[in-house]
Amino acid sequence: MTDRHATPSWLRVAARRATGRPQQLILLFAVPALLVGYGIVAAVLNLQLGVDSTVYRSGALTLLHGESLYDLTTLHYEPYWALLPFTYPPTAALLFVPLALVPNQVAWGILGGVSVLAMTLVIRVSVAQVKRMPTWMSPARITLILAVLLLALEPVWRTVSLGQINLILMAMVVLDVLVVCTESGGRWRKFGGVLTGVAAAVKLTPLIFVPHLFITGKKADGFRALGTFVVLQLLMFAAAPHDALLFWGKAVSDPGRTGPVYIAGNQSLNGLIARLSSLAPWTLQAAIAIGLLLAIPAFVLVRRFHRQHRPLPALLVTAFYGLLVSPVSWSHHWVWVVPLVVFLLSRLPDHLPAGTGRIMRLAGLISVAAVFGSCVLILIVPTGAGIEMYWDGWDFVLGSAYLLVPVVAGLVFAIRWLRRRMARRRTEESTA
Repeated sequence: MTDRHATPSWLRVAARRATGRPQQLILLFAVPALLVGYGIVAAVLNLQLGVDSTVYRSGALTLLHGESLYDLTTLHYEPYWALLPFTYPPTAALLFVPLALVPNQVAWGILGGVSVLAMTLVIRVSVAQVKRMPTWMSPARITLILAVLLLALEPVWRTVSLGQINLILMAMVVLDVLVVCTESGGRWRKFGGVLTGVAAAVKLTPLIFVPHLFITGKKADGFRALGTFVVLQLLMFAAAPHDALLFWGKAVSDPGRTGPVYIAGNQSLNGLIARLSSLAPWTLQAAIAIGLLLAIPAFVLVRRFHRQHRPLPALLVTAFYGLLVSPVSWSHHWVWVVPLVVFLLSRLPDHLPAGTGRIMRLAGLISVAAVFGSCVLILIVPTGAGIEMYWDGWDFVLGSAYLLVPVVAGLVFAIRWLRRRMARRRTEESTA
């Protein structure tokens, strides 16, 4: 007899609905199939596709041939149009080995297709987490519609076009934290934290979700995530000791391998301060200091959402805090806007009373969509050749649009908290 609790309930329901509606399956796989097909055509025509996926594939080939990932600035297997350093841990090259089995362009198509499916999974999990969504549409239909519409967001389409893995890593974290690490994880519950550890082994930034697990009371999952990350690093010390020593001893702290931090595409506190200070030597130290200060309200918000049994906004706080404090947060790293849009949509129920609250919620959703869908960092602000360090006032505002989203959201939460506290105090004084 099968165990009904072995599979998360939301996944069983989604599977039944998809089976009953084959047209939804066709729509679900339409875009991924097109991407893979285009990758095959591009391979035949020898087109230049996927700069970052080409670097991933070259890293895998380099590892397989026993060559060094970090001795040189670029890899031997990179074509002339994708000469970039390998900036990831050696464990990433190991996990990219399947890409070495196909041509560059096909690898791009596969990564793109998997990325779109990963984004769809994030949307579906996020829809299942929020308390309310429009009642006139089923969760499956909302998921498919958003999966198409949100392709227009710059972090999403740039991730796909570059052959990046941001959507895949986000899906691993979302599935792990919001499903596997919960009671609905079923028999997979004992593996909670593993996906987060693997994601961190590919790209170090998901390490921010390890303390998130501890803060939200999932200590065993936090230890599993940390243990998975450490075990994978030790594996590479045994399999490729030269690369492991080079990465952790030098490459991980080499700013030259990540590219210029001052350009507009770097939407982190470090990037903002670098632009404001014209690359002053204390830039990183100032960013770290501000990040430590912001850790306090971030911790408070995560704990507050957790105690209110609202895991999605708690996870979003950690994700956007990580984007702010990371030394480099390229615009395509901001794919966490996808579950943010789902959360903001859930704040717009079918019958919302007119007034300031309704206007504020609509304004929040429209503002987020406008910021991340307008290509402001590409089409509006001047970029390139170090011009970012000569921006005027409005250029700095528009050129910092992504990182201003969590900052403004934090200020809104702080103002609302202060107003409610003052109102409560006035009520207590009037009844005293």
